[in-house]
Amino acid sequence: MVRPIRVLIVDDSALVRNILSQGLNLDPGIEVVGTASDPYQARDKIVQLRPDVLTLDVEMPRMDGVAFLRKLMPQFPMPVVMVSSLTQRGKQITIDALDAGAVDFVAKPTSNVASGLNAMIGELQVKVKIASTANVAHWKGKRVETRPQPLAGSKALAESTDKVIAIGASTGGTEAIRKVITQFPATTPGVVIVQHMPGGFTKMFSDRLNTLCAMEVKEAQDGDRVRNGLILIAPGGMQMKVVRSGGFYQVKCGGSDKVSGHCPSVDVMMRSVTEHVGANAVGGMLTGMGGDGSDGMLEMKKAGARCIAQDEASSVVFGMPKVAFEKGGAEKLVPLDKIAQTLLNLLAEK
Repeated sequence: MVRPIRVLIVDDSALVRNILSQGLNLDPGIEVVGTASDPYQARDKIVQLRPDVLTLDVEMPRMDGVAFLRKLMPQFPMPVVMVSSLTQRGKQITIDALDAGAVDFVAKPTSNVASGLNAMIGELQVKVKIASTANVAHWKGKRVETRPQPLAGSKALAESTDKVIAIGASTGGTEAIRKVITQFPATTPGVVIVQHMPGGFTKMFSDRLNTLCAMEVKEAQDGDRVRNGLILIAPGGMQMKVVRSGGFYQVKCGGSDKVSGHCPSVDVMMRSVTEHVGANAVGGMLTGMGGDGSDGMLEMKKAGARCIAQDEASSVVFGMPKVAFEKGGAEKLVPLDKIAQTLLNLLAEK
């Protein structure tokens, strides 16, 4: 008999602690072993109860979730799912929390709370299970990272206006994407990215990355041109495709139907890259749960594109890269810190 996943809930609201406890305990694969009203209580209970996963409120008095994560992860790395409010401040802290080591987040319902609550509990049950498999060991003893220097760009790179880099990611992807694209020089061909994220968060995520990268980073809008020096991130809750328009590429954003279980979907984006960019594309699959993007990447490869995936040791969740590699779309598995250089090398070979 497999023992249930042991969860500690950290939230300053007694009502929320009660709702989350009852909701998670409805799943026989999950056992709430304790609750804490603030990070100070949580610290003691982590040592005492040894939970497998922590759910952590984003906004709390005394110490917010991010400040707690920055103290916790280097000393006691463990999978954390943030419970986020949809306020602007709540979204900002959520993005900061993902930077600080949180595996994923769920958003608190704001309208139609009764039905929204059931949906949120269902999502939290799934994300706690995913988090329990996450690899967060690399946070142990971690120091604050200095900003990486972009790799050297080449003349050939700057002249390759008809090339496109397509990247897909999910759980653990916000950190992985940051590590990859901060290494891209300003002259890198246009980059399109799908990171599984709900609406409202991708704008903040893009804006954050834009302050860190040599390239410009923005949340994609319908009609945006894919061009050298620009990274476009699919808007949350909307599908994004790359299309050819005369002598250049642009993105089409629209439609909220899920494909391969997601909106935005990596499969949708990569299939469009197959159709309109073909052999002029390179693809990268980063950490994430499930198999979204594996079929699209295989189609890219068959069309002549070169594609790689993140290796298991550096992935938070070795799901999407594993499936992409096993299906044959990704030609090799590469450690996270070598992905940017490998993608640039593949571009240079074209």
